[in-house]
Amino acid sequence: MCGRVKLEGDFNRLKAAFKIPNDYPAPNYVPSWSVAPTDSLPIVRYDAKQGHRTLDLMRWGLVPLWARDLKIGFSTINAMAETVDSKPVFREAFYQRRCLVPIGAFYGWKKLEPKEEQPYAIALANGDFMALAGLWEDWKSPANEWVRSFTIITCPPNELCGQIHDRMPVILPPAEWSAWLGEEPAGIDLLKAMLAPYPAEEMTIWPVSTRRGQC
Repeated sequence: MCGRVKLEGDFNRLKAAFKIPNDYPAPNYVPSWSVAPTDSLPIVRYDAKQGHRTLDLMRWGLVPLWARDLKIGFSTINAMAETVDSKPVFREAFYQRRCLVPIGAFYGWKKLEPKEEQPYAIALANGDFMALAGLWEDWKSPANEWVRSFTIITCPPNELCGQIHDRMPVILPPAEWSAWLGEEPAGIDLLKAMLAPYPAEEMTIWPVSTRRGQC
């Protein structure tokens, strides 16, 4: 599960890392060390009509087009890699609306005693942004308001993340971004093969304050 993340730093660095055009307007996002479900994050997509990547705020917790209200988003913050191409709530987005979720780190909680847990932050060892594999959707509310939302895909953990949880978010290396975003052709077998644990030796983990709350 991935239920709390961090995204800080300036947007110029973020746009450069994900090759967003310099003149693309920065979203109205306040950097945060504790982003939770239903909060918004800047999401990277490929706009085929404009011919470049975009960076737009979306609500965490995917709301499919056919949903009656936003409540479904509480149970769709994550999508399992094993079933993302077949589960109805995620299937169409997997085939047509894939995205990258840039973050600085994600959090996990390790049980120490029945009523005690220690939170940890997990990031790339080189300090680069993580690009999590995500899906996005447009949903129109009964009041005719459009809401854009996203989910983060998870997979079995690597050796590092397995110390604290039985799942981890899928982290995509830069070489796979174009195929995942749909900038170049990619078959289902290739896309599914990308949804694998990231190398543990390229990641780092450290304990953080319990003030970050529970996932």
